[in-house]
Amino acid sequence: MNIIEKLNWRYATKRMNGTKVPQEKVENILEAIRLAPTSLGLQGFKVFVIEDEALREEIFKGACQQPQIKEASHVLVFAANKKVSAGQVDEYMQLIATTRGVSVDTLSGFRAAFDRIISGTEEQNFNWTARQAYIAFGVGLTAAAMENVDATPMEGFSAEAMDKILGLNDQNLSAVTVLTLGYRDEANDYLVNAAKVRKSKENLFILK
Repeated sequence: MNIIEKLNWRYATKRMNGTKVPQEKVENILEAIRLAPTSLGLQGFKVFVIEDEALREEIFKGACQQPQIKEASHVLVFAANKKVSAGQVDEYMQLIATTRGVSVDTLSGFRAAFDRIISGTEEQNFNWTARQAYIAFGVGLTAAAMENVDATPMEGFSAEAMDKILGLNDQNLSAVTVLTLGYRDEANDYLVNAAKVRKSKENLFILK
């Protein structure tokens, strides 16, 4: 199946049956997330991959009372950096230098592009890093469809509670979105046979 067929197949799965997703498929989805584009390539976020049932129960009770949290095979929490530091950028410069076999000194011009970001407020930084996390989140959602794995994108959770449960404040992070991976419960998911509703091309795209 091609990507259009896969995107027609997928939907925001409301109930999952608890079946574990094969590790190879999980790794492919995570690798797609890792390879997703981000602004300046900084990847100013982390993805928490949660299988532990006790932790998922805690998340369900305290942060997100949606059944997929407990029924899914894996719960992915995307958490963005609240503040971008000079040290974080310098570490990224070193990674570029090591990966591409160049000296850090040759990257001084590129390094300067981060000055405005580093000097920005925490709110400005978080708005930027959260958008980058969403790009990777969207790639992960598409990768799941390509692997025939059901997924549910979630924003309906308490970020404050999620941050506390996962200890994110101490890591300069805050949760921005959640992606559950698993398999649809065809007997109990009311959307399993529902037609996909999207705007027509004419109402979505403006050609100039």
